[in-house]
Amino acid sequence: MTGFPWPAAWANLWVSAVVVLVLMLVALVVAVVVRGGRHDGVDVVWGLGFALIAVTTLLLSAGQGDTWRRWLITALTVIWGLRLAWHIQRRNRGKDEDPRYVRMLAAAPGNPTAYAFRKIYLTQGVIMWLVSLPVQLGQYGLGDTLLGGTGIAAIPGVLLWAVGFVFETVGDAQLTRFRNDPATEGEVMDRGLWRYTRHPNYFGDACVWWGLTLLAFHHLPGLAGIVSAAVMTFLLAKGTGAALLESSIGERRPGYAAYVKRTSGFIPLPPKKRAEAR
Repeated sequence: MTGFPWPAAWANLWVSAVVVLVLMLVALVVAVVVRGGRHDGVDVVWGLGFALIAVTTLLLSAGQGDTWRRWLITALTVIWGLRLAWHIQRRNRGKDEDPRYVRMLAAAPGNPTAYAFRKIYLTQGVIMWLVSLPVQLGQYGLGDTLLGGTGIAAIPGVLLWAVGFVFETVGDAQLTRFRNDPATEGEVMDRGLWRYTRHPNYFGDACVWWGLTLLAFHHLPGLAGIVSAAVMTFLLAKGTGAALLESSIGERRPGYAAYVKRTSGFIPLPPKKRAEAR
């Protein structure tokens, strides 16, 4: 596309891929050498990785994109990534290894470390790079070649990011308080935002990435972010997010089936009445 700095953008994509690979290799070494084979630290690296990609792109895109847009995309991504990393690190502190990784490595053929790298670290690294396309491409290109220089897509983008960030942050805080309250042990969390969606944090996560995608809509290459946001939404709603989590919760929470019947699975909606009677 005329006016879009393709050589610089392609170089950025290659550099960010190398950065992600190095990050995941370091995370693997820490898991094996420092943490005695415990791999749930990669979930903390997930948010940090996006922040690192955003900052790397900010440095590489100097003079190649609108300054305000570059800093805005970077700031929103870093805020989201650091909050998520902090939350997961605090949530995992003092707990056993994530059962997902225990089951995965228990069935590992051959060397478990090599298997962990392929199945956990490399897979998450590839997804991270793909999902981060709007963060990278959005920082390149001057002006709005699609919208006549108005920058209008930035407004709904920031608003959607803000809605998602609030849902994710508030939802995580409500669930943390619920889990830490001895009076609610064994109960199903159906209060606050969790009354309207079974996964307010995942819904918020999806909104954050659709918001960042809108910020890259100032040129045609930025439309590639639609694929990134769609992949993230699918993983959260149907892949390794909500679906996987619910398959384990339903087995150990006696009231969870009724909660599923009356509560929206992803998009916040009013709860259904008398769902238990059907």
